[in-house]
Amino acid sequence: MGITSALVLFAVLWFLVLFIVLPLRLTTQGDVGEVTPGTQAGAPAELNIRRKFKIVTVVAAVLWVVIAGVIFSGAISVRDIDMFNRMAPAAETGE
Repeated sequence: MGITSALVLFAVLWFLVLFIVLPLRLTTQGDVGEVTPGTQAGAPAELNIRRKFKIVTVVAAVLWVVIAGVIFSGAISVRDIDMFNRMAPAAETGE
């Protein structure tokens, strides 16, 4: 895996975790009872975005280390997940 692939993997994981973490512990303006004019009652009252970004970064980094470790170790390859046997057999180099 090259540096670009590693960065893309981290970015995908980061946004995936972000969309999972964003609605957690969310209090809406309707829940609090103080709806600002011009906004919906479902708008967040207090988002704590900086704290959520820190949590997302830590979780994404842990997931990245695990997934990158599996990729670098070669424990799982693309041929292992080829369910329809569309790939050619691996070339044997040991003669």
